[in-house]
Amino acid sequence: MTTVDQAPPPPMRLRELVFGAACAAAVRAAARLGVADALDDTPMNVDDLAAAVKTQPQTLRRLLRALSCQGVFTELPDGTFAHTAMSRLLREDDPQSLRYIALWCTEPWTWNVWPKLDEAVRSGRNVFEEVYDREFFEYLNEEAPESAHVFNRAMTTSSEQSARDVANLLDMRGVSSVADIGGGQGQVVVSLLEKYPTMHGTLLDLPGVVENADPRLRKGGSLADRVRIVAGDCREDIPVQADMYIIKNILEWDDESTRRALSNVRKAARPGARVVVIENLVDDTPSMKFTTAMDLLLLLNVGGAKHTRKSMVDRLSDAGLVIGEVRPVNAYLHAFECTIPA
Repeated sequence: MTTVDQAPPPPMRLRELVFGAACAAAVRAAARLGVADALDDTPMNVDDLAAAVKTQPQTLRRLLRALSCQGVFTELPDGTFAHTAMSRLLREDDPQSLRYIALWCTEPWTWNVWPKLDEAVRSGRNVFEEVYDREFFEYLNEEAPESAHVFNRAMTTSSEQSARDVANLLDMRGVSSVADIGGGQGQVVVSLLEKYPTMHGTLLDLPGVVENADPRLRKGGSLADRVRIVAGDCREDIPVQADMYIIKNILEWDDESTRRALSNVRKAARPGARVVVIENLVDDTPSMKFTTAMDLLLLLNVGGAKHTRKSMVDRLSDAGLVIGEVRPVNAYLHAFECTIPA
């Protein structure tokens, strides 16, 4: 039976940290093999589980042993393996599934850029273009379609889960129209329109993104008559007027791109309109280990950054927005509620 040490001394903890790639690789392997999907509520022995996922029993046991030490799966006294709260999140059918997030954060390109983090820290620029000789999203869409698919599934899953929290947080009194800027496939708009049956919405994102918008928003969908889908780049123009603008998890580019996007919101919005910016923070949040890691990955792939509360407030103030409340959406997101001045 696998045991998990508690609070290891510093030398052992550092050893664990430098082998962190093994932990990430083990989670990725389990996700790709479909181990969590094969293991249901009844514990299974390794031979049966290996047959279900088409692996060698001996090596599958080694993988499960490594994961069980991290709390992903558990080995029972009789040698069978069972789910834990974390391993269930690798199931594709779990309502809170993180399967595609786990795959996205361990895609093949990540293993090539992480070793160059020292170079990115020295230069302050991304290293992805040096490694792959092209911009990140260009590479993803042209050279790595499987990785692009994983990215889209990961972002959709994450948006679906957080969209419900956003809809529950926002006070929509006096709001008859909402615009989701850079809103992906439109999960936030869907959640709001379903909750408020008289509200109208707009979804704006890049052409290749909105063409795959949620079916409920497209022609013939249940919400199609209350939504407008706009293909565009918010860094270039925002041809949308609304009572409320929502900008979620996109102000992570370089400072100039962020400045242009906020400036375009300011130009498009009427005085008194509300602007809600929703971001992960790298301070003042219980998800620091996750958000600081994502912050470093953003540096590596696009030269971007997650925000501190102060850096977000500074950028919103510089754009001329009047900042009101800053509230947690959930354990890993904060909402900055602003208004357009008269």
